Amino acid sequence: MTQAPAPRVRFVVGGVQKGGTTALASFLGRCPQVVLPAAKEAHVFDAPDFDERWDVAAVDARYAAHFPASARDDAVYGDATPIYLLHPAFVARIGRYNPGMRWILLLRDPIDRALSQYHMERARGEEGLPLWAALLAERWRLAGRRDDFSPGSPLRRHSYRLRGDYAAQLQALYRVFPHEQVLVVRNHDLARQPAATMARVHAFLGLAAPAVDGEHGRVFEGDYPRWGRHSWRRRLLRWWWRKEYARQARQGLEWEP
Repeated sequence: MTQAPAPRVRFVVGGVQKGGTTALASFLGRCPQVVLPAAKEAHVFDAPDFDERWDVAAVDARYAAHFPASARDDAVYGDATPIYLLHPAFVARIGRYNPGMRWILLLRDPIDRALSQYHMERARGEEGLPLWAALLAERWRLAGRRDDFSPGSPLRRHSYRLRGDYAAQLQALYRVFPHEQVLVVRNHDLARQPAATMARVHAFLGLAAPAVDGEHGRVFEGDYPRWGRHSWRRRLLRWWWRKEYARQARQGLEWEP
């Protein structure tokens, strides 16, 4: 009897957009054992043409173009596509492909994350509404479109609040994967204690501790106006999203007020 091939990809940096995944992938890529897609994000499981009938070999064939033809015998392949956490369908697909997949989630304060996404979409020309109007319009933009995975869909472009609803996303993830296969990292831990944080990530993936080279600067940081920690805008938005913050606090995710 022919044994089914083992899944090539063993871990995903599966969340979240504008959370610092580019920095995390850059730091991980310094490890000689780690192989990530050349463009960082392979977008295999969220592809509009993903076929639910694909088996491990078919998914690996889809991945082939993203990885070098040769790698070390002990290579650990990963994918850093942060949208994977956003939708239960993506999580289910990954679960069928590799039930042993290890997830690294880099989460950021929902307000800071939403502001960063909004300004990114403005810079791309994909968002024409002022900030507060865009936040208010999200509910109607996503109505009936939450399963629309097409390029440029509202789910991809205008999910400012939805992407920061980590409590619901974690619940969906834990229905498919056990807690021990999920590492949750807060964005500000990576920014403030990069060496210690990367040591946690390496240990989680079963890799040797990373070399301490002291080079953990900002890899990418958008240029847009920031809100002060105690600005009235932040206080107002924190009150508006208070239920999400409360649910996250119950799961141990605390954010600075």
